[in-house]
This record gives sequence, C-alpha cells and structure tokens, in this order.
Amino acid sequence: QVQLVESGGGSVQAGGSLRLSCAVSGVTATNFCMGWFRQTPGKERERVATKYDLGNRPFYVDSVNGRFTISRDKNTLSLQMNSLKPEDTAMYYCAAGRPYVGTCLEISTYPYWGQGTQVTVSS
Repeated sequence: QVQLVESGGGSVQAGGSLRLSCAVSGVTATNFCMGWFRQTPGKERERVATKYDLGNRPFYVDSVNGRFTISRDKNTLSLQMNSLKPEDTAMYYCAAGRPYVGTCLEISTYPYWGQGTQVTVSS
C-alpha cells in the first residue's frame, strides 16, 4: 500500500527558502509519476512540479520554474523552494500514481496523496 507523508513546511519571509520532504512507502515499481501540488482556500489544486521515474526532465509550472527543484532519492521525494514569494503560500501535497491512461501532468493520474504541509510566505 502506498503511503506518503510530507514534512518541512513552515513560515518564511519573501526571498527565503524551504525544503519539503515526502516519505514514500509502498512504491516499489519504477514507472511511477511523483509530484508536488498546492492548494489555497477556494481554489483548485495546482500542479507545481512532477517527475516521471522513467523520464528525463521534470515539469514545473511557469510560476516556479527556476526557483523550485523536485528530486527523488529512493524513498524520499523532495521539493527545494528558493526565492519564495507571498503567492507561493499554500498547502503543499505530494502525490504518486502510475500513468496508465494519462500522463504525469494530469492530476487524475495521482490516486495517492499525503496529508499536506502548510507553507506561508510573508512579504
């Protein structure tokens, strides 16, 4: 059974950095999509960064490209967030799934979710 547990959220001033971690268990196959998503109250969950185990290049939403880096080391999925902005404030979730029908870019590909970790960036 796949389990995902996030950690590393917190409060930081604009321009600062945070590193989110997601402890991954139950993902033994290699053809998995892994990703970070975020959500603010009243808005839809947004894809931030995704990575395919068998792919070459991760995907980043334009607003974080060049500032955030997604990486996976065995049982940990990480999101390094630099040059944080107030608009990055959100609940961040890690997610996993296999691209049976869609791709790693589609939220419907991800049936497994962590509980979320809050990131707050003040100006």
